[in-house]
Amino acid sequence: MTKIATVESTSPSWFLYVIETAHGNLYTGITTDVRRRYKEHCDQSAKTAKALRGKAPLSLRFVCVLNSHSDALKAEIWLKKQRRKIKERIINQQLSIPFEHNPLTQLVDCK
Repeated sequence: MTKIATVESTSPSWFLYVIETAHGNLYTGITTDVRRRYKEHCDQSAKTAKALRGKAPLSLRFVCVLNSHSDALKAEIWLKKQRRKIKERIINQQLSIPFEHNPLTQLVDCK
């Protein structure tokens, strides 16, 4: 069962996330609603990212909360440029992204 972060806030939070495909490829994205976006990817619907179509099952490997859309975009671009070894270290919390981000405050199950 996959755990997804939720954050209590008055302004919309932006999430940076990493999904792993059945073949081991890593997909990085940003969203304001991780639960909704992950479900869209898993459903293999028209809203699924083209890079993830036909590559199920998917596994949510990493989520962090950023302070703004601008920070989320910068972090996404930075992470997409990194080698797999760096991405794995970030996923395994052995390395932090070089952007101001908030720790996850609560985890809920995604179904």
